[in-house]
Amino acid sequence: MRLGLNLGYWGAGNDASNLALAKEADTLGYSVVWVAEAYGSDAPTVLAWIAAQTSSIDIGSAVLQIPARTPAATAMTAATLDTLSGGRFRLGLGVSGPQVSEGWHGVRFTAPLGRTREYVDIVRTALRREKVRYEGKHFQLPLPDGPGKALTLTVHPVRERIPIYLAAIGPKNLELTGEIADGWLPVFFSPEYASTQLEHVQAGAARAGRDLAGFDIAPTVPFVPGDDWTVCADSVRAYAALYLGGMGSREKNFYNQLAVRMGFADAAAEVQERYLAKDYVGAMAAVPLEFLDATSLLGPMERIAERMAAFAEAGVTTLSLAPFVEPAKGTDVLRTAVEALERSGAA
Repeated sequence: MRLGLNLGYWGAGNDASNLALAKEADTLGYSVVWVAEAYGSDAPTVLAWIAAQTSSIDIGSAVLQIPARTPAATAMTAATLDTLSGGRFRLGLGVSGPQVSEGWHGVRFTAPLGRTREYVDIVRTALRREKVRYEGKHFQLPLPDGPGKALTLTVHPVRERIPIYLAAIGPKNLELTGEIADGWLPVFFSPEYASTQLEHVQAGAARAGRDLAGFDIAPTVPFVPGDDWTVCADSVRAYAALYLGGMGSREKNFYNQLAVRMGFADAAAEVQERYLAKDYVGAMAAVPLEFLDATSLLGPMERIAERMAAFAEAGVTTLSLAPFVEPAKGTDVLRTAVEALERSGAA
């Protein structure tokens, strides 16, 4: 198991410290640094900036939103970033959610599985530098009965195959990930619940006749070292409450549904009710300590090392840390993680 770093969204006032974290992770031998996007900063611009100031660490999108770009545009971006970084780019994709897809991008949130499958097909075709012709249910290239012509990507990526990850949460999307992707980007990953999720990934792989050797399981895990793990957990409450309570509508919140499947149905309902009522403090308080502990790395070095071993045993191959600490402590925290991984025996 290798370490990664997830910097989340850019533009929150901590950009300089995030760049310092990326540089330190590069120095310490971390495998990859990930950047996210929603409806603020875009990931490719930030990744190019980081790539220019690092030397060996991979750069990854976690994730590029499928409704934000045509598949051809994503292929162009992937090829460009891979070339500029010297072959260090990992392409993480996700469908986002109905509110962002339809409210921000103006793209109907329909048939997410079918659209994802076709999208990945087209991206891979373009990155192989084949002429892009595609007759799908959701994408047709070139458009029929028009002046369009099948084109070939003019950029030569450094590698023949840029790895594609999917940010899958639901069972069917997990199956699709096992069927077509090179890796999986889980959120709220718990070693105790992982086998249920991985059964779906393995089912998809089996249906496609795929061997999952080399398949990268790369969850983003909140990381807060400290003397008292219960106090450390409080640093993660706002993040968990936002996702369980406010990332989506009452009827369709994929993170809330995941918590329900993990056995936290009553708490998930309470967090959502409080969050949607704008009782953010109450929503944070309603997030169970057990949920935070199951999905984070909290507490003293020895405890973190034990949990790292559990993540590795559950199948994680890239443990991507999201430090929930004040910026001044960020680089020290990254060093703590390296030592904890060595103690865990999972490296």
